[in-house]
Amino acid sequence: MENLSAKGFIIDDWRVFPAEGMLARGDAIEHLEPKVMEVLVYFASRAGEVITREELERDVWRGALVGYDAVTATVIKLRKALQDDAKQPRLIATIPKKGYQLIAPISYPEDSSEITSTSTSKISAENRSTQLFKLGIISAILVAVSLLAWLGLSQQPEASSPSIIVLPIENLGTGEEHDVFVDGITEDIITDLSRMSNLMVFASNTTFKYKGRPVMPQALHAELNVDYVLKGNVRRDGDQMRINMQLVNAETGFNVWAQRYDRKLMEIFTVQDEVTASLVDALAIKLTSQEKQRLAQRATNNLYAYEHFLEGQRLSKEQTRQANAAAREAYLKAIEIDPAYGRAYGALAYTVALDYRHGWTNTPLENLERALGLAEQGVALDSSIPQTYWSLGYVYLRRNEYKKAQQAATDSIRIAPNYADGYGLLALINNGLGQAETALEYATRGMQLNPYYTWDYLFNVGFAQYLLGNYAQAIESLEKAQERNENAIPIKIILAASYVRVNRMDDAEWEIEQIQVLNPATTLTHTDRTITLSEPKLKKQLINDLRKAGLPN
Repeated sequence: MENLSAKGFIIDDWRVFPAEGMLARGDAIEHLEPKVMEVLVYFASRAGEVITREELERDVWRGALVGYDAVTATVIKLRKALQDDAKQPRLIATIPKKGYQLIAPISYPEDSSEITSTSTSKISAENRSTQLFKLGIISAILVAVSLLAWLGLSQQPEASSPSIIVLPIENLGTGEEHDVFVDGITEDIITDLSRMSNLMVFASNTTFKYKGRPVMPQALHAELNVDYVLKGNVRRDGDQMRINMQLVNAETGFNVWAQRYDRKLMEIFTVQDEVTASLVDALAIKLTSQEKQRLAQRATNNLYAYEHFLEGQRLSKEQTRQANAAAREAYLKAIEIDPAYGRAYGALAYTVALDYRHGWTNTPLENLERALGLAEQGVALDSSIPQTYWSLGYVYLRRNEYKKAQQAATDSIRIAPNYADGYGLLALINNGLGQAETALEYATRGMQLNPYYTWDYLFNVGFAQYLLGNYAQAIESLEKAQERNENAIPIKIILAASYVRVNRMDDAEWEIEQIQVLNPATTLTHTDRTITLSEPKLKKQLINDLRKAGLPN
């Protein structure tokens, strides 16, 4: 792999320059992100072999915790750069339930110095063009601003709530368990801040896009239009820890607040409370009495229960049958240690409902009853956080109790106005009710809070467009959703139905074939029972479209 990185190589008709992060074909140049190039080099080092996701996570991500979408998204970016097609691959094939295979021939340049020289000159020319383009844009903006001022149109808007992004806290220790622990602290701070109505907080999906990446606050200000950045690091040593936190003005890059905490590990919850309180003071946030009360309530005071919960969260992100079962065991251990841990009950309810959704159980009705009992207990134990209400809403949705699901999801954003997943669930629920235009509004709000949104937001947009009869727009959104997760069956179901509606039968049949490979339990009967759609006419249309696409009974 090191040799490939040093001298470069040729795949199909693309010349690859790993050190420069570049592909070249004729006069065309494509720049790859570092991780995308690493994946390409790894594929090239094992050309012709089937490479599993686990191997990619181990060897390319070096065991770091990554969401299920991370590997898929990286491969999709690579395919786009190479102009490859996942359905009819020339270069990289997806092997369902196994992984990926580089099927294109690899060769090596005879004169790498000549290639490097050529590539460098092209990069220089490209950079000059980019700089000139940027100067032109800046000039145009300055002229526009001056014109607006002259016309008296550049009035100051009313003061709005400040916005903040909590960057993934850096783990200065070693070991995966330390990484999971530090990610949990990041998530908890985001949850606390999201409960403040006078503060806009970016969702954790956006936050974790920056994990392991050095990023300047000013760059985040330009990219996300965010006002403040919270960053920090944790060093855990036995039963001791040192936490450093900094609040930075994203526009200027200057520190607004900074603090170091040298504490015992058991005091982690106290430290989180102190960080939140300091941020409220530094940002001059006015809290309502209800917000103060909710922030004062902790999910758990038991470190060992907390660590089992975090392990469950890590496993739950994988979205496989085996990982879901392992996550359930972790949540059960957390509850065994702390029987009053409401959030663990809610998370456990979700794993049980997920078994029902994917057909991973032989007792579906009993599963839904158990999931409901767990979710209700989660809310009864802890009604101060949005996650317990979200879990209850999700379970109600799977039970086709749409109005109760809607109320629970609404409660989640009443508690945490910045809770992007609450808006995402409301979008899914409103699609289920046939209220597609409302679903689009909720999905859009969720994407505003979560600019690096996951596939399910675009899925809800595509689902809504399908229900509205806008099949071309539905296909466009669903294909983009599939770029974020090529194995998500809900996307394939609505995409296949949309293809039928525009008479793209080959594409519809291909999606059904992929569904059957990924999960043979997905049939017309199973879909009719589990799909979130209460309007009989719309459900009948969807089932008929899927039947035409070839989904078996």
